[in-house]
Amino acid sequence: MRIGLPAAETLQGGSLKALLLTVLLSVFMFQLLRTVGLRAFSMASETYTSGTHSAAFVTCPNDTVARDLARGIVEKKLAACVNIVPAIKSIYEWQGKIEEDNEVLLMIKTRSSKVPALAEYVRSNHPYEVAEVISLPIDQGNPPYLKWIGDIVPE
Repeated sequence: MRIGLPAAETLQGGSLKALLLTVLLSVFMFQLLRTVGLRAFSMASETYTSGTHSAAFVTCPNDTVARDLARGIVEKKLAACVNIVPAIKSIYEWQGKIEEDNEVLLMIKTRSSKVPALAEYVRSNHPYEVAEVISLPIDQGNPPYLKWIGDIVPE
């Protein structure tokens, strides 16, 4: 009785190719599965309650307003981080007319409990008559990053 892989000369061309393909895929899949597994373990080892943090969005007429608002939001600890996304095009209805404007978008990461104070700050410091402040709860994410938001933004 012979145990192990058959000798190469006993395999037909198609069988040899299939064996080589299986071995190659196994090698590449191992690394992929290992990476996914390590990330899943890292995320599972930290705890995060879904919805504790939020991503809020605010549109601004220009970069100067966006920077001033972003800096004030972070300085007042209303958010841990504000990304300024340049050059968005907004099309909306305002006072019965379709408007089209170039704007800048603020993407704000904060605690969900801070969204009302954040909205009040934006309303008080934004040049628009009706400033956009919308938020979405963060369901999942990188646990160390979510922890960092919680560490920066007090309850």
